[in-house]
Amino acid sequence: MIGGDATGMSAASQARRMRGPDELEIVAFERGRFSSYSACGIPYWVGGDVTGRDRLIARTPEEHRARDIDLRMRTEVLEIDVEKQRVRARDLGSGAESWTPYDQLVIATGARPVHPSLPGAHARGVHGVQTLEDGQALLDTLAATEGRRAVVVGAGYIGVEMAEALLTRGYEVTVVNRGAEPMATLDADMGRLVHDAMEGMGIAMVNGAEVTEIRTDGEGRVRAVATADAEYPADVVVLGIGVQPETTLAERAGLPLGGAGGLLTDLAMRVRGHENVWAGGDCVEVLDLVSGRERHIPLGTHANKHGQIIGTNIGGGYATFPGVVGTAVSKVCALEIARTGLREKDARRAGLQFETVTIESTSRAGYYPDAAPMTVKMLAERRTGRLLGVQIVGREGAGKRVDIAAVALTAGMTVEQMTTLDLGYAPPFSPVWDPVLVAARKAVGAVRRGGA
Repeated sequence: MIGGDATGMSAASQARRMRGPDELEIVAFERGRFSSYSACGIPYWVGGDVTGRDRLIARTPEEHRARDIDLRMRTEVLEIDVEKQRVRARDLGSGAESWTPYDQLVIATGARPVHPSLPGAHARGVHGVQTLEDGQALLDTLAATEGRRAVVVGAGYIGVEMAEALLTRGYEVTVVNRGAEPMATLDADMGRLVHDAMEGMGIAMVNGAEVTEIRTDGEGRVRAVATADAEYPADVVVLGIGVQPETTLAERAGLPLGGAGGLLTDLAMRVRGHENVWAGGDCVEVLDLVSGRERHIPLGTHANKHGQIIGTNIGGGYATFPGVVGTAVSKVCALEIARTGLREKDARRAGLQFETVTIESTSRAGYYPDAAPMTVKMLAERRTGRLLGVQIVGREGAGKRVDIAAVALTAGMTVEQMTTLDLGYAPPFSPVWDPVLVAARKAVGAVRRGGA
């Protein structure tokens, strides 16, 4: 196993459940200091919602070793020799290198943060947030910094989550985003709702701005983030620009990559054209069940499923991963943000004709205390009425409603079929017509008017 986090150690653990140590020797390499941890929880650790680093660790190296998995920490794989079925690794402590043979290889190298090629990008006080080490380094900087001005570069999931974390810690937060609106995973009209809500929380939003330089003081410490026409003072900078598949080793080994740079696999998570090489997690591309195209979607949910499937197959069983519909949910303070399926531009790129509707509703019956507003946007295919995508922005009770749409997308349902779904109802939980079903009803009308 190359990689000791979600996919790698899920695969190792599942294979061990199926095969004993006398039948299967398992060696895992991890270049970091931690195994099996939740990177998704780092913003909440930084913000103080999670009280300590160890709460993000699902299983320690010692616990893996107790299950007869030879997990070698602080050991980086430098080369994959596919022809001779071996990998070359270096112990980062001693510097010693050695070759290890394999019968089955699992590549679980994850993703790497996009790091801009800008002056000052590696200055003191500039942080990416991808690993537990990254989170600890940021916390150390915050503890040692007297100033209270933070700039977040990027407004995707990590960007908005880190903006919340820094705001919670009492920082004056500015988000500099090159897109027209935050959350490019949403259509711009829904992203605007996020923009307005973040500004209402006291976060300064700067959209349509490309960072040109991170400026430093005489000691090499960050002091400001510069764009073409402005400068934003900063005592700490967090990069939330996104991630790319970490496939450097795979590319050098001649393994097949997709358009986004991720490894290509079959349904069993076997690397295409290689019977004994497997891959999963943030380093692979997966099939989008709605568009029929392959996409890079780095999420811990997929990574753990990939590991289970790979481990089952290596252990002598049989399992497959059919694909995804692109479901994701996040929040910034009290605002919940969710999406599944296709955005408008995704549908156009796939050659689909569609109708869109947007409705406003509440999380509970309007007369029930604390009913919170939400906006639901729905895309449906013209003529067929097939559901294509849903986006939801709202307060408490909004985000997880996207799961209704995720199931409908996976089942290939039409918006008309959705209107008859037997969803749970009581005034504390929902209006009589759930907001997702209200959107579906409106979409039915739009499809009919469009000539279905």
